[in-house]
Amino acid sequence: MTNRLKALSVHLLTATGTILSMLATLAAVNAQWSLMFLWLLFALLVDGVDGPLARRYNVKSNWPSYDGVLMDLIIDYLTYVFIPALALFNSGLLNGWIGWVTIFAVIYGSVIYFSDTRMKTKDNSFSGFPACWNMVVLVIFSVQPHWMVITIVMLGLVAAMFTNLKFIHPVRTERWRSLSLPIALLWTALAANVALQDFNAPTWVNWCLVLASIYLTFAGIAQQFFAKKSKNT
Repeated sequence: MTNRLKALSVHLLTATGTILSMLATLAAVNAQWSLMFLWLLFALLVDGVDGPLARRYNVKSNWPSYDGVLMDLIIDYLTYVFIPALALFNSGLLNGWIGWVTIFAVIYGSVIYFSDTRMKTKDNSFSGFPACWNMVVLVIFSVQPHWMVITIVMLGLVAAMFTNLKFIHPVRTERWRSLSLPIALLWTALAANVALQDFNAPTWVNWCLVLASIYLTFAGIAQQFFAKKSKNT
């Protein structure tokens, strides 16, 4: 297979995210939350694989007529933002006027964030929370905290999108990658486990999922803190 065909294959792999989005949406409409999250996890895996493949086969040069970045952003908005927001509201975990305000803040803030050319940092991390609502909402479904906790977490992360706080990319951020990547893979395995058990997993599984989520959320901020501390000493 030529490099051009390999590059085209990567674009086509990325495009499968649209099919996974539709399957997840159909599951959400029918309140099949476990199935919905499993489709979203498949989409997350595709999103984790297509980037390295795109760089390996240099898709910008070998098949430049398709914009892989634009395609990826469109699919990410569906799978990371829109479908999880829909699920959170329709599940009843966060409804009423507070639910409306929260999901509107999520979908509105996220589309602005996705269009911000400053969202990536020099070390391939994200500047501001990278709108990974698929991961946040899955943890919420797993733990099912009080609606007030959900609201504070969701709106707090919306605000965090528009800060200079750093959030790691488990694959592309080189610093601490030997720890971050295994934790990200562990998070995916735990997420699949709780979804397959229809969100009735043992307590220890939920706690492991929460702890992995805390690491992935705050690792980049911790890197910023230690970097500033080392400069001041």
